[in-house]
Amino acid sequence: MALEIRDAFRKRLIAAHRGARSLAPENTLASARAAFASGAGMWEIDVRMSRDGELVVIHDPDLTRTSDCRRKFPDRSPWLVGDFALCELKTLDFGSWFARVDPFGQIAAGKVPLSSLAGYSGEPVLTLEEAILFTVRNDWLLDIEIKDLTGQSGHESIVQKVVDLAKSLGATKKILISSFNHDYLRHVKKLDRGVKTGVLENRFQPDPLRLAIELDAFAYKPGLRAVRLRQIHELKRKDFYVIVWTLNSPWLARTLFAIGADGIFTDFPQRFSVNKCKSP
Repeated sequence: MALEIRDAFRKRLIAAHRGARSLAPENTLASARAAFASGAGMWEIDVRMSRDGELVVIHDPDLTRTSDCRRKFPDRSPWLVGDFALCELKTLDFGSWFARVDPFGQIAAGKVPLSSLAGYSGEPVLTLEEAILFTVRNDWLLDIEIKDLTGQSGHESIVQKVVDLAKSLGATKKILISSFNHDYLRHVKKLDRGVKTGVLENRFQPDPLRLAIELDAFAYKPGLRAVRLRQIHELKRKDFYVIVWTLNSPWLARTLFAIGADGIFTDFPQRFSVNKCKSP
């Protein structure tokens, strides 16, 4: 039987934040493959919109940190994602920066095979369609964070596009749609009550239970500093799942699980679960 979002919580959920971004360039198929191989129960990605209305998997509002946009398009400052068409994004290298920066020190520690590292050069931009297809093909689960585009092109249409794409690919039961923009989550529910949503918070919320009920959410997703023991218990009593971000320490994760959290997001899924039998 194919996995669905609820199945993620049959055991403690280890969700790969932007894929296994400590081992591969974030928000790429390379990071998805590494996360899947680690045995993570889910992977998480960030979605924005290109100039021509295509859904692309990029965290930052600009392209400078994770691509070679300055070299390829020197006259296009400030290199905002929404200023580039998909065909232009497809010409960029979203992988080579990882070897140069070694953002989590895992290359220096010998945790990234040289063969893998060489393969990251030229890693293309990932579209949401490609990310969903990878998830479905591998009977996996996906958390889609819709970035807040308030005041930008795509603000009015991005939620509709995400939901429509998931439905067209038959993946609505495999995804969790999350956002810091809670109006986006309301819009998801207007489009399809069956799509599961996650409420993202990075600041202390005095009454998360009321918020989760109001938004008809499936999960509450606080940052580590925004979570409180009492609130976890209140949410769980009302059948909401609590997933905390971003934890890279197994010891700290065990503490969160012990006090009732259902899952964590981590940059290091390989520290928590290894399933070498799986191969994407």
